[in-house]
Amino acid sequence: MWNDFFVTYTPPVSQALTNSTMSVSALVPLQRSEEWMTERVNRLKEEVRMFEAGKAMSAADTLKLVDTLERLGIDDHFRKEIDVALARVHSDVDHGSSNDIHIVSLRFRLLRQHGLWVSADVFDKFTDATGGFSTSLVSDPRGLLSLYNAAHLAAPGEDEVLDEAIAFSRGHLEAMKGELGSPLAEQVSRALEIPLPRLPKRLETMRYVAEYEEEEGHQGVLLELARLDFNLLRSLHLKELKDLTLWWKHTYSTVKLSYARDRLVENYFWTCGVFHEAKYSRARMMFAKTAGLLSMMDDTYDVHATLEECCKLNEAIQRWDESAVAILPEYLHMFYIKLLTSFKEFQDRLGPGEKFRMAYTTKVVKSLSNYFLDEAKWSREKYAPSFDEHLQVSAMSSVFPAMAVVLLLGAGDDVAIKEAFEWAIGVPDVVSAGAEITRYLNDIASYKLGKNQEDVASSVECYAREHGVTVEDAAAAIAGMAERAWRRINGVSMGDVPVAVLPAAELVVNLARTMEVMYLGGRDAYTFGADLKGLIAALFLEPVPI
Repeated sequence: MWNDFFVTYTPPVSQALTNSTMSVSALVPLQRSEEWMTERVNRLKEEVRMFEAGKAMSAADTLKLVDTLERLGIDDHFRKEIDVALARVHSDVDHGSSNDIHIVSLRFRLLRQHGLWVSADVFDKFTDATGGFSTSLVSDPRGLLSLYNAAHLAAPGEDEVLDEAIAFSRGHLEAMKGELGSPLAEQVSRALEIPLPRLPKRLETMRYVAEYEEEEGHQGVLLELARLDFNLLRSLHLKELKDLTLWWKHTYSTVKLSYARDRLVENYFWTCGVFHEAKYSRARMMFAKTAGLLSMMDDTYDVHATLEECCKLNEAIQRWDESAVAILPEYLHMFYIKLLTSFKEFQDRLGPGEKFRMAYTTKVVKSLSNYFLDEAKWSREKYAPSFDEHLQVSAMSSVFPAMAVVLLLGAGDDVAIKEAFEWAIGVPDVVSAGAEITRYLNDIASYKLGKNQEDVASSVECYAREHGVTVEDAAAAIAGMAERAWRRINGVSMGDVPVAVLPAAELVVNLARTMEVMYLGGRDAYTFGADLKGLIAALFLEPVPI
């Protein structure tokens, strides 16, 4: 779909506001260099620090500011300040005094998202004598939206009150959608599709940068900082897209696997959902290239190779040596060589103290190949596994566990420590839950879209056969399992992850969030790239005034 678009694309001349509080209609064309924008961002960051440090802020105002920083995508510049502020809010003895459902929900969500435990009992004051939520909340749509988003951070065992919160708030938000003004109407629509805690941050920022100006009491300094920061990052992303497109064009034409999906831009969009910040540039390039190569491998096992060829490909991958190319059919020679040479290039880009990372990465690729082969055997031999047997293999073949390691490959030393690799490669619960979400959403999509006849039976089909129910009922049950997997991720994120690997765990959760976008509404936006065209254009091409 995109072909060479990002190779030849030239962004339009930057536009700037002569005053950061002016409306968009007052824009004047003005060339702004990246150097100027970078310098201005640095000055604005200091202005924000000095401004906020000089204010005596209430807990409610602190929460609103943190929420704004995060949704504008500029929180990474104020990580230490945010951590200190939320720790103070968490320890506040008067934390339960607010009767504002928006503030109580905001506190619950932000603290839980930052790994700080908050009891769901804080919502008891908003229930009536029957135990249901009070109908008085219906007059507060912003409060309902906050409650809805907060309740999606439920941990295992919290079904009753938070399930009720989701059902109550969703029902009323659905009913009032047509009556709300901007930007609340758009924010409600987004949340009803994907709740805020499950939406990749960059996609929220993409919309909220435009919406924040309409918020009552918005701060011009934050708006200007967000616009500049978004454009600087977008400029970097476009450069990476150009380089990746050139790499992919050469790779795809070299390996000559015409049956393999050509999805470089969709792949990079997915990558930016995992990590979009400038500091992750090298990690993004390695992640996107690896994902492209693994996609070729997946399509070979899944839709093209004979079982004998699958066995030979797996044997060569386990050997991981150029001499093994001799055992492969000729059409796989260039793919295998490209796989090995690409990983050699990754290794060359790693510093002396980072070389150890390659052993973990090649290990997960070899493991993934084994799982791909297991599924190929099931498919070619028409084997019908039990649901549990299917999940043991298909969760691992979802690529999620492998990419949970790959995302560390190019990351900085503050994230990609040896303990993080050991943790990720051991498939801890947050990784296995993410893998299950990926598998369940993928299989629900294949059920809705119709799968290839040669594909192995999906988890939906296995569940339907094993439990004697219709595929529609099986799909509903699988969707419930995906929801419970999210709750495992929420629970693990609040205390069960070693402190040293928390930055890595945050990236794994980001990886899980991307699956909600790729499989939204039962679509498969990687296989059917047209489904992402609008989002890709919005993220990389729509103008943002600066």
